[in-house]
Amino acid sequence: MTGEEPKAFKVKEVNEAPPPPERPVPPAPERKVDFIESFLKEEKPAVSAEEPGGDLYDRVLDALRSIYDPEIPVNIYDLGLIYGLEIDGGHAVVTMTLTTPHCPVAESMPGEVETRVGAVPGVGSAEVNLVWDPPWDPQKMSDEAKLELGML
Repeated sequence: MTGEEPKAFKVKEVNEAPPPPERPVPPAPERKVDFIESFLKEEKPAVSAEEPGGDLYDRVLDALRSIYDPEIPVNIYDLGLIYGLEIDGGHAVVTMTLTTPHCPVAESMPGEVETRVGAVPGVGSAEVNLVWDPPWDPQKMSDEAKLELGML
């Protein structure tokens, strides 16, 4: 200390604190256009039956979901074996893989996929492209498949 005298202060006892002063609430700003609301009200363009979300596309996906891997109790779509589906003019092209190149159904599975997809009403012909790149791994499985197999 520099030799100054300590300052004295007074203590006042109170039973309760006074209420805080009221602050005026400013008026709410004018709400701008809600783009989400206007987006949801817009008429959505019709989806072609052959595009994702279309009727034919969904029926082909249902056909793929009806095919099960004989070694694993999960359908090939949820297993992640289907890499692509394109439908053009009633011609369906399925790009798929198998769990391994040495899979016991390597010879029969592509034929079964072609038969089941070709049997969907509205599909005139079906083609299956079997690819090995990228290789299949368990991360390609849907959450439902992982749950079915006890991986979640």
